[in-house]
Amino acid sequence: CQSVPKPESRVEVCDLNPCPPRWKVTPAGPCSSSCGLGLAVQLVTCVQILHGQEVLQEEHLCPVAEKPLTSVPCVVRTCSYEWSFSEWSECSTSCGNGIQTRQDFCLSSLTHKPVNPLFCRRFPKAIVVRGCSAGPCPEQEGPVSPGAELQPVTPATHLARAAAGTEHGHKDLDVPLPAAPREQKKPGGGEEDTAKRCFQRVCGNLFLNATGIINMTGVEGRDCTVAIGRPLREEISVTILESSLNCTAGEVLLFSGRMMWRTGCRKLPLSLINSRTNTLIVKQRVVLPGNGVILQYNSRTATKKYYQDCDQQLFGPQGEIVNPVQLPDQRQGVVCRTFITVAPRQRISIRALNTDLGPEGNHTHFNYILVRDVSTMKTVVFRGKQQFLWQSTGSQAEIEFHE
Repeated sequence: CQSVPKPESRVEVCDLNPCPPRWKVTPAGPCSSSCGLGLAVQLVTCVQILHGQEVLQEEHLCPVAEKPLTSVPCVVRTCSYEWSFSEWSECSTSCGNGIQTRQDFCLSSLTHKPVNPLFCRRFPKAIVVRGCSAGPCPEQEGPVSPGAELQPVTPATHLARAAAGTEHGHKDLDVPLPAAPREQKKPGGGEEDTAKRCFQRVCGNLFLNATGIINMTGVEGRDCTVAIGRPLREEISVTILESSLNCTAGEVLLFSGRMMWRTGCRKLPLSLINSRTNTLIVKQRVVLPGNGVILQYNSRTATKKYYQDCDQQLFGPQGEIVNPVQLPDQRQGVVCRTFITVAPRQRISIRALNTDLGPEGNHTHFNYILVRDVSTMKTVVFRGKQQFLWQSTGSQAEIEFHE
């Protein structure tokens, strides 16, 4: 273009109006899962450039249809192990309401073969028991709604009864337990009957009083387990008054709680054990008849707070569990828990009468109910709108209500 006259360079203003608001996305945070598919949260805001500065605007000013997702899928690494399940069994009843079950097993992602379930203990597991309906039974006149055959429940046992029992000097259990059947006395079996009555009176029981003495000597059977329970704000201390355990024969005493685990045999007399929480399990294993320990327990206000304000503690043979409501001044992200402790000789069944986790309960990783079996530390996660039946292997369970 050298032979062509070159026009003068000019700069003209093309538009004096500010740029319209737009969506701004910050980098996503950490993945919700340490392995496998998870979700990462990213902050999405509506901003506008005014006089060269980025100004935050109301979200309705940005195009709603173009708003990016606040949660995006993420994978940190492939999981080495994962839960797998068999097909659901047939309904347990030919008509009316029943249950279906399925088997769970831990799979290796490399060999695709079952391995020890301990490898999957850190991963949430889906339900293995669910409700089903095989239609109305012939004798029923009308349709049966789901859950119509469920037995009503009464409010859970409250610790006020324990306090009342202590004031009047009662040392019996607060939780009403079914009476053991009377045994027919046999000639010459007085000592044997006494041992059996002692075993039934102590072993397998739950003690809810503020203080007491537990005599575990001369009980029948190798293993004898007792539990002590108090309100959430308290902790339990145990003093061993006497011990006739034979350590060389393998006899031992075990203390376990949510925050402690201790075993011992030698130098037990006058030793002190602190539970650091409001529940304590004591298990005695003897080999020689007549051996055992005598314990004295007391409760006091806990030195450190080990629970959330929305946590609940339930004792007793039956009760109703309601999702705890967070207080207005509680920080976001707190997980509300319900602790259930029953007598060691009993087990726990939890039936969901109504579960409604909201319209996105089936799709979000952050909205679910987690049930933990304390004896095995195995967890099960329930999502969405479903009825379920969960059963424990031990006498303690924990429920976490997420979001």
